[in-house]
Amino acid sequence: MPEILTNITANIQFTDVLDIAIVAFVIYKVMEFIKETRAQQLVKGLLVLVLATFLSGEFQLYTLNWILRGTMTIGVIALVIIFQPELRRGLEYVGRQKLPLKTTLGEIGKEKAKHIANQIAKAMDVFSDEKIGALMVFEREVALTEVGETGTLLDADISTELLGNIFYEGSPLHDGAVIIRGARIHAAGCVLPLTQNKDLSKELGTRHRAALGITEHSDAMALVVSEETGIISIAIDGKLSRFLDVKSVEKELLQFYLGGLEEKVPAFFGKWRKKRNVSK
Repeated sequence: MPEILTNITANIQFTDVLDIAIVAFVIYKVMEFIKETRAQQLVKGLLVLVLATFLSGEFQLYTLNWILRGTMTIGVIALVIIFQPELRRGLEYVGRQKLPLKTTLGEIGKEKAKHIANQIAKAMDVFSDEKIGALMVFEREVALTEVGETGTLLDADISTELLGNIFYEGSPLHDGAVIIRGARIHAAGCVLPLTQNKDLSKELGTRHRAALGITEHSDAMALVVSEETGIISIAIDGKLSRFLDVKSVEKELLQFYLGGLEEKVPAFFGKWRKKRNVSK
């Protein structure tokens, strides 16, 4: 046994190790992506089909084997059509577009960041008290240009008054989402993709499903105010947490604008999710 191991290791080169590491990483990321989508059930079905095809060939069940092989050939085309959203999401994940966001401390300044966070938090407080439905999406590295084009481009300064006018019930833009790019309101009245998660609570409306949908398709952060209850919620990375207070909202916004929003779910978000995770 030692001699066999010695012979094997003696023939392994650095490029072999690198090759195996890259393949393992790719397989891991693919499996991670599959786990988060409907493709998980698809993979199980494909494995059963492949196993049935193999067994039918081994046991010389020629007719069944011919049918299964034909099904697999046609099935590839069908799967591309049926799972187009998942495939698109996967490609977006691989090739995320970088944006020179104006959200760092050096570019907008600490005082400006505090002002923006305060203005948005005050607006959320008013919306919550008066039960005015609102949905704000904060763009990060993934560009939301196409989403912005579904609404009305504004390119305006962020203020409590402007947000109040946008989400006022009589406003033509109140039903859509506001896209915030850096320190400015990029667009309003935007249409967002809805989440396909079927395990969500039935009490969640279109705004919450849209907030989850946009954070599943991008790295954006979304704030939601329920029109029925006035509850403030936050969506990050396809996860939704509710019952936020204004101080928590302002704290998260400050982290965002000072460049402190990490790739992982923020600590306070995890605390709220432990109290009540409505995504399950």
